This record gives sequence, structure tokens and C-alpha cells, in this order.
Amino acid sequence: MSGDPVLELRNVSYEFPGRRGLFATRQSVRAVDQVSLVVKKGDVLGLVGESGSGKSTLAKIMLGLLKPDIGDVSLSGLRRGEMTRKQVSKQVSFIFQDPYSSLNPRHTVGYTVSYPLYLRGEGSSRERKERAREILEVVGLPSRFLDAYPNQMSGGQRQRAAIARALISNPKLLICDEPTSALDVSVQSQVLNLLLKLREDFDLTMVIISHNMSVIQHMSTNVAVMYLGKIVELNLSEDLFARPRHPYTQLLLKSTLSVAPGAGIPDLRTDTAAREAMREHPSYLCM
Repeated sequence: MSGDPVLELRNVSYEFPGRRGLFATRQSVRAVDQVSLVVKKGDVLGLVGESGSGKSTLAKIMLGLLKPDIGDVSLSGLRRGEMTRKQVSKQVSFIFQDPYSSLNPRHTVGYTVSYPLYLRGEGSSRERKERAREILEVVGLPSRFLDAYPNQMSGGQRQRAAIARALISNPKLLICDEPTSALDVSVQSQVLNLLLKLREDFDLTMVIISHNMSVIQHMSTNVAVMYLGKIVELNLSEDLFARPRHPYTQLLLKSTLSVAPGAGIPDLRTDTAAREAMREHPSYLCM
């Protein structure tokens, strides 16, 4: 199903300025360190790593919310710097982690979902509302939710509305930052399966960002593992889960909850042997 590149990152780096104390000299923190990735049409790239590994910063660079200090970002062969905001918005959409905070509580769902069309001046008010009605039904929300407010909806319903807003522009690339972490366990699988169905129906290319290895395994065709701002392993999903090569990937897989009695949960912060192994091993880019 993979085809031409939809998203390309070449040697992308980004640093946050900071200091250790009130009178200390400034010391920048490199959140993304020389990352190169190619996401092809039809791919679902799983981007995984522990908190602070640089996943969300990299997602903001993909979306255009952050400009990399060095490196290039391209969408469908066009460099990001040569594209207008309108061109970028037609190429890529974003689903945020918390569906409640990403929806304006003062506006109806119909208004929020159709707002991207309003920003680009597409269609009349009636046409935009009708398009919002159609896309809400696609994600499993009846037309009565057009006039509902976010506080009148459950968490799963709000996330479906957020997905509808992302899809209304018919993007080529959908970036999902922890799309189910704020939801009850009972509805997480529903939302994930909805995303997979929409991928087929809308011919989407996707980037799924998560620290949950089970979500990544269920959703992804390819997996990129981030550690300290770097991509330390990149491989097909089935190969990475069957034969993880980098010590950090192996440690992440060990940290996945087990149903075995007394299995326990490995602590990524205190496993000294694993940390030493990671410092000694190079990255594994297998694709």
C-alpha cells in the first residue's frame, strides 16, 4: 500500500533554551537531534518513546508549529518553507491528546468541526454546516451533535468530534498525538479501530505518537523508536516487535504490562545495565 513520500524529515534538530539555576549560564536542551524520516503514502508510522524523548516536539515540527533549527521538512515533495499556511493545512491535520481542551467550550461542535473550511474561505455557511454533518456521521456521531457543546459529550464523543475536525479538510497526512491516553479504557479500542477504518476509507497516511507499545503494535505498519531526541531504531512493525535490536527498544517492550503473576514492571530510569548498553550501541535504522 505504500507509495510516494508524503512527509520527509532530513537531519532535523530543535533546541529549547534553558538554565539550571537562577544565576547559572544558559544551557540549551536538544529535544530533537538530527532526525531523518520518510513517511510514504499509506504508511502508519508509530513514533514511540518514554516521556521526554522528543516525540511531541517532533510532531509539532511535522505539523509546522515549530521551525527546526537545522534540517528540512517536506510535504509531498514540497519544502515546508516554500508552502503557504493554506497549502500546509490541506496536506496535514492533527489530533490532540486531550479532546476536551482541544475543543472550544464556547462553540458548538458543528461550528468547531467546520471552522477549518471557514478559515480557507471554502463554501457558504450552509455548505460548511452540511459538510460538518456528513463528516460527523462518518465518525459515528449523529447529526444532533451539530448543535451540542463539548461539555454535553463524553470523552469518546469529544475525540470523535476532534477526528471529524481533522478530516474535514481531506488531508493527506493525519498526525495523532496520544489519541486515546485521555480516554477510558472501554472506549480506547473503539477510537483506535475507527482511525484504522478511516485510514482505509480516506486513503490516509498517519503518524501515531504514543508511549504505549500495545497501541503502536495494533496501529502501525512501521515503527520509529525515539530516545533522547534521536531515532535509535526504525523498522517494520512486525519485525521490530519480533526482533527488537536496540537495547532501548528491548527495554520498552519489557516495560509493557504483563498478565503473568508477579511479572512486575521494569523501571526505565533505574535499569543501569540497560542504560549502559544504550550508550554503547549505535542506532539501528533497518528500513
